[in-house]
Amino acid sequence: MKSGGKKDACEITCIDSKRVASVRKKIEPEHKIQLLSDTFKVLGDPTRVKIVFALSQEELCVYDIALLLGTTKSTVSHQLRVLRNMRLVKYRKDGKMVYYSLDDEHIKNLFDEGLRHVEDL
Repeated sequence: MKSGGKKDACEITCIDSKRVASVRKKIEPEHKIQLLSDTFKVLGDPTRVKIVFALSQEELCVYDIALLLGTTKSTVSHQLRVLRNMRLVKYRKDGKMVYYSLDDEHIKNLFDEGLRHVEDL
């Protein structure tokens, strides 16, 4: 190593086998990890985040969401389909009208926690 340079690795190897074993027992199965990863990927799109925010406030139809976002009904419909496929939003029909809302309270909590995190930055 050159004088004054930084080292790239730890000099000491320390493995706490009790902690590793404890975490290993608690780690979720691969399919759950993948679903969580996919959920965060879906929420990685600003338009979908805006839709989730809007639906965390009120149940809305596609036209109302498009008006709020300043985009087309087609764009909103496409994004709602993605969110529906991930079970982040659901819909209900009232006659010919279709209203969207968050799938459950977990989605609102996840969104609210994420928002609190970025507000603290």
